[in-house]
Amino acid sequence: MIVEDQELTDRVTILDAVGHHPFARHALGRAVPARAYRRDGAVLWLVPPEHGPAGCAIGAAEPALEICVRLAADGMLHPGHRLHLPRHDRGLLTDRLPVAEHSDWDFHWSDTSPPTQPDEQRVVRLTDADRPALEALIDEAFPRTTSRPGDPRVVDWYGIRDGDRLVACGADRSQSDVGFLAGLTVAPDQRGRGLGASLTAGMTRALLARHDIVALGVYTFNVGAARLYRRLGFTNVLPLSSIRLA
Repeated sequence: MIVEDQELTDRVTILDAVGHHPFARHALGRAVPARAYRRDGAVLWLVPPEHGPAGCAIGAAEPALEICVRLAADGMLHPGHRLHLPRHDRGLLTDRLPVAEHSDWDFHWSDTSPPTQPDEQRVVRLTDADRPALEALIDEAFPRTTSRPGDPRVVDWYGIRDGDRLVACGADRSQSDVGFLAGLTVAPDQRGRGLGASLTAGMTRALLARHDIVALGVYTFNVGAARLYRRLGFTNVLPLSSIRLA
C-alpha cells in the first residue's frame, strides 16, 4: 500500500493542493469522482477512465513518476491507461514502468481577449446539418484528431465557410469552468490565409463570454501553431508529457 503519499479524496481538496491551476480546473470535471496523492511538490489525481485520461499530475516530475510507479504496483494503474504528467524524458521510466507511447505537449491558456483578426466575423457556430461537411473536412485536413462529431466531450462545433463550403472548424470541449479549444483545422488548400488565426480568435472570444479562462493543447513539434497561439494571447504554458502504459 502507498504509505509515503498524502491522499486527497475530493475535487475541492485537490484543487486547493494545486492552487486551482487551470489545467486541474479543466481536467477535474465537477461531477467526476477523483482521488489524488501528493508527494514532494507533486500532486497526481486519478479519475475513472471513462472520464478521460486515468491520471493527471502537476508539480515536480520525479515525485509524480514515483507516485505512478507505486500506483501501478498497487494495481491502481493498468496497461492501456493514459496519463498526463509533468514534462519528463522517457528514459526516466526505463526499467520502472512499461510505456507504450510517450508524447510531449503544452497546455496553453489565456484570460484575455485576443487581438481582432481580419476574418473573425466569419466564425459561426455549426449545427447538426453541418455534420457531413464537418466529417469530410476533418477526414481531409486532420484525420489524426481525437475530436470528432459525436464525441460526447464536444459542447459545440464552430467553423468558417467559403460560400457553401466549410473550410475551417474547431471543437468547443469546455469542461467544468474552463473553456477548451480542440481539433482546430483548416482545409489544406486554404492554409496560409489567416483562417486558423481567425477561427482561434473567434472561438476564444465566444468561450470567454462564458468562462474566465480559455485553454488549448499543442504538441511541441507543432512550432507554427504554438507561435500563432502565443500571438493570440495564449502565453501561459504548462509543459506536459502524455504516456500510455504498455
